[in-house]
Amino acid sequence: MSQTLSVYLERRDFQGDVCFREDVHHAKETGDWTAVRDFYATAFDSFSDFSTVFKKDPSQEYKTADDSGLNYDLLNLVYDTLMKVPNEIAKEVLKAIINSLLKDKNIFDPASVASLSDHDHHFLVHWLKQMQRDRFRGILERLHNFIACRLFPPKPEDLPPLAKCSWWIPSATKVMALLNAANNLSSPALVSHIDFYNSTLDHLDLMAEYYAWQNPSSHAGFSFCQYPFILSIAAKRSILQKDSEQQMIIQARKSLVAKVQRRQLPDVGMLFLNLTVRRAYIVSDSLNEIARKQHDLKKKLKVSFAGEPGLDMGGLTKEWFLLLIRRIFHQDYGMFMYDKRAGVHWFSLTPCENYQEFNLVGVLMGLAVYNSINLDVRFPTVCYRKLLSPAVVPFNNPRATIGFVQATLEDLKTVMPDLARGLQDLLEYDGDVEEDFGLTFQANQSAFGHVKAAPLKPGGDNLPVTNKNREEYVQLYVDWVINRAVYQQFAAFYHGFHSVCASNALIMLRPEEVEMLVCGNPTIVMSELKKVIVYDGYAPQDPPVRYFWDVVLQLPLEMQKKLLLFTTGSDRIPIGGMTEMTFKISRINDTDLLPMSHTCFNQLVLPPYKSRKLLRQKILTAIQNAEGFGLE
Repeated sequence: MSQTLSVYLERRDFQGDVCFREDVHHAKETGDWTAVRDFYATAFDSFSDFSTVFKKDPSQEYKTADDSGLNYDLLNLVYDTLMKVPNEIAKEVLKAIINSLLKDKNIFDPASVASLSDHDHHFLVHWLKQMQRDRFRGILERLHNFIACRLFPPKPEDLPPLAKCSWWIPSATKVMALLNAANNLSSPALVSHIDFYNSTLDHLDLMAEYYAWQNPSSHAGFSFCQYPFILSIAAKRSILQKDSEQQMIIQARKSLVAKVQRRQLPDVGMLFLNLTVRRAYIVSDSLNEIARKQHDLKKKLKVSFAGEPGLDMGGLTKEWFLLLIRRIFHQDYGMFMYDKRAGVHWFSLTPCENYQEFNLVGVLMGLAVYNSINLDVRFPTVCYRKLLSPAVVPFNNPRATIGFVQATLEDLKTVMPDLARGLQDLLEYDGDVEEDFGLTFQANQSAFGHVKAAPLKPGGDNLPVTNKNREEYVQLYVDWVINRAVYQQFAAFYHGFHSVCASNALIMLRPEEVEMLVCGNPTIVMSELKKVIVYDGYAPQDPPVRYFWDVVLQLPLEMQKKLLLFTTGSDRIPIGGMTEMTFKISRINDTDLLPMSHTCFNQLVLPPYKSRKLLRQKILTAIQNAEGFGLE
């Protein structure tokens, strides 16, 4: 410990935050900041002794992940006070820091500081996760601002050339990686994963970042793709789509060369995935078309309905998605179960003879991502975890297990909450489980109105569930529902999705982000929609339009989502926000009619109702009974 620090601690009879708090209070009351200035000057006198000031007990060494040994009350108080002290004190602290850097620069090997061991990382991450939520967020925001200002400085002349401080941004990003690791370990998380997004990076050459990450031998150095948590969902979508487009261009070029070599005339249609289906046979025709055109799945999608005129400008494609999704996910179709309490679909637990239709659903979801169409499909988050397990298809190992995750009772609660509640009750039961429940290691499986028992382990039909083995029973039951009972169904679904979205960019995505790419952003702000809406037969100041917005902006969020679902076929918005939406309000003069929608074109047909009250009544009636008139 430095002599200056020893003298100071001895002179002040140092008692941590209590002592410093008294000094600050005295300074504010009298205007005499001498004691506070002495503290800062002494604390920053030497970085080698800096941590001693903030230790709970300077005589002890703290070497556990659970306790950093720091007096956080003092640390936070010192920091908060520093943000409010007079400028002359702040300048003195800055000078002290500079002097300490010059004096102590050889104490640590720079390489060892920049490349901490896994052991040291472990300690740091566990200490960071103990931070208060607002302080954690504050550090994160300052790192974001630092990166943004270094990339796009308001006054470039005030900063050294980027080439001379190229380590700044990688260093800040690596610190953010420690915060991200701490956040992921925290339950619940300290902040949302969205708080780690830096939208400034959306303006970079994202594909250059991606190619640098993919080709480290030829692009040595730092890439933001190495730290995907910092890239926004919009940036990741852009990378995924452009990577798929590059693959599509390569395939189209091969097709063009092949046609020329065969002395055939190329046509524009070869640049698209053209599907022709009959409405009455939409599932079987779609299966056949996709099976025949596996090599074209990365091309831009265009759909036509047999026997119907019309050029697909996007509306027919969206209608095809809507019709297929409604047919396949209908309860009577038998492919998926729907739990009303959870509000999600899950794969049927019953084995079937043909899994092609599950493959089709995966293809549909992949095409939706690639063609920027939001699907009104609700799978639990564990489904998207499975979809990224692994994120890249193991083509070199056809026997590799896919879609298996470490499932927990919490996962089951998002799929079948009633079953999860029953298993939880079993774990908490105080009586004799074997005597009172009479269970064996079997799961119930419903097929064609009959309930069959499926063994959870070899010989499970003869193995009773007891107080001693009930935890194993619950874990096996959870694993059976999430993984084993749906393995074939999910494998087909997995390969269908990855046949379209086969990109290393998927490695950068979180399960929640894949869900957003497929289904859209659940956060809606209807006032933003007002800025992009188009009117047909109305002017923005017409009374019916003013009534409409008065009513809609005052609706509860759930009713606003129902209106969005009624008009667009989805209660979510594009991941880029409302500005990416097309939304039209058209006039029809029959006020006896309810509002109608053309979901394929995001069009609301609105009669000119004479009062706000009547319009509200008609709108609510329409959206609350939307099933049946939502698609025209």
